[in-house]
Amino acid sequence: MRSAQTVAEHPEPARGRLHRLNLVTLLPLLTATGVLIVAMDSRTWWHAVVLGLGVAAALVAFVRWAAGDISRVALPCLAVAAPVWPLGALLMESGTAFFGITVVGTHVIPQLRRRRVAAAVGLSGFVAAVGVAKLLTAAGYESGDLIRYLIVPVGVTAAATGLMFPNKRFYDVVADLEESREREAELAVVRERVRFASDLHDIQGHTLHVVKLKIALAQKLLRSDIGRAEEELREVHALVADTITQTKELAYAQRRLNLSAELENAKNLFEAVGIRVHVDRRAGLDSHAGELLGQVLRETTTNILRHAQAQQVWITLSESGITVINDGAPDTPLPELHGLATLRERVADNGGELTVEQKDERFLTAATFPDLRPDAAPDPRKADR
Repeated sequence: MRSAQTVAEHPEPARGRLHRLNLVTLLPLLTATGVLIVAMDSRTWWHAVVLGLGVAAALVAFVRWAAGDISRVALPCLAVAAPVWPLGALLMESGTAFFGITVVGTHVIPQLRRRRVAAAVGLSGFVAAVGVAKLLTAAGYESGDLIRYLIVPVGVTAAATGLMFPNKRFYDVVADLEESREREAELAVVRERVRFASDLHDIQGHTLHVVKLKIALAQKLLRSDIGRAEEELREVHALVADTITQTKELAYAQRRLNLSAELENAKNLFEAVGIRVHVDRRAGLDSHAGELLGQVLRETTTNILRHAQAQQVWITLSESGITVINDGAPDTPLPELHGLATLRERVADNGGELTVEQKDERFLTAATFPDLRPDAAPDPRKADR
């Protein structure tokens, strides 16, 4: 059997898209906050350098977290960001120098495999200890200093760390759903292979059984009825030749198919992996056209299951043909489609046309027979929901 050809390369996983969304939306905010901290709290050039290092560590940690590999920079970023807070608070009179260690810590801690709660408590304790040290070493402080160096830094750090734990859990759930979807898609493909094996067994199993009986009969007739034995052998030869033809047709998706059965099978396969299916069956087709369209639908179904991250599929049957559209296709160059190319030739030989298009994150496969109906196939997005 021909393996399904790629109709669309794997689009970016949902977890990756979420990380990228966070990067696009939050990185400018973090950058602006860091620049503002450096501008407001720096009184000398070395103040700007120290605070800038903390901001840089925070931005690097956030960018690598968005890329999904913060573990590579966790220790360097912590080593750079951690001293900035005590230096800023004790020597530079900066109440915002905790920015770097808070951003780095809140993104690193949820990624730890164990003792995450202890690490979160330790981070808040470190921020608090620096604040207390600042208050104790100051010649005199007002209530505003308590808020600036202790309450605000500890509160922001604890709140940010607490919010990152459900955020991490959310990403884990998304990852589990993606893995489940992949397993369901593979299972659907396995079911399709089992169905192919069943078809192959139907073709060859029956033939081999009949051949065995006829050869046994021919052996018995060799001495008593040569003419009858020759006739049996001729039938065996014809039966084997017909089986070879049917096997080739099955291997190249050219065996006669029932369009209604293929439509129901495709709908069941898509729904099994959580893909919404919209079917609009507006007219029937003649049997020969239906066989070709069934082959197109089977090939398209297999491609979507194996190579797309579709959420919805629209299938439209009209008097002139079939149109299948799926979403989840990336905006990349169209790959070579060997399986559909073979079907395109067969459809063309029978007066039809097979169209394949990729646009606006949608992939379209349409097979039409203009002689059956002159107007174009309808838009499947108007299908019944």
